[in-house]
Amino acid sequence: MRFFRPFRPFLPQPVRLCSVAFGLTVALLCASGAQAGPEQRQTKADPVVDMLKARGLLPNLSADDLAQSVQSVRETVSNTASELVMSAMNFLGVPYRRGGTSAEDGFDCSGFTRHIFEMSVGLVLPRRADEQAHAASLLKIGRGELKPGDLVFFNTMKRTFSHVGIYIGDDKFVHAPKPGAEVRVDDMRETYWSHRFTGARRADLASVSLLAPATRQ
Repeated sequence: MRFFRPFRPFLPQPVRLCSVAFGLTVALLCASGAQAGPEQRQTKADPVVDMLKARGLLPNLSADDLAQSVQSVRETVSNTASELVMSAMNFLGVPYRRGGTSAEDGFDCSGFTRHIFEMSVGLVLPRRADEQAHAASLLKIGRGELKPGDLVFFNTMKRTFSHVGIYIGDDKFVHAPKPGAEVRVDDMRETYWSHRFTGARRADLASVSLLAPATRQ
């Protein structure tokens, strides 16, 4: 029996090179998304500031110190999203297995997303794809708002949320597709996936990064 272990170069050379290439792309996308220009920092409704205030984590700071603190949180969220995506990419080639929740035994789609989120950011998702789509801890977002690390859902079994994967940027997502296949990257612009896309969800990575850093390995 072949065993797959996370964070080790167990994949064949071409797949490893693909993983590295996607990882670098994702890191650049996350980093660029974390850079807020002066006009963004000056807007009144800043979601990072709002989150910090709501959780009582925002001390009395000068304008400059506040801007630095907010940018630090943005970078933490960016790094967390990049870590999550690169962790997912490390499992390329793991066989699909219905009901599977581990690299050793294989994954089904929701077992894969659940494992990646718990392993990389310490967030435990519900077990099934439809339950993940309706989880109160996840924010509903539009396709035009997608960022690396978001969950993307599809109707592949005549059910609205019957399949789930992890968005990695550039209209690509990584997922455990179906019996007989392996964890792989697909393009959401392909006709099959484009016609079956049913929604996306985003985890509060800022909250995870600030309040539960010890859970990540």
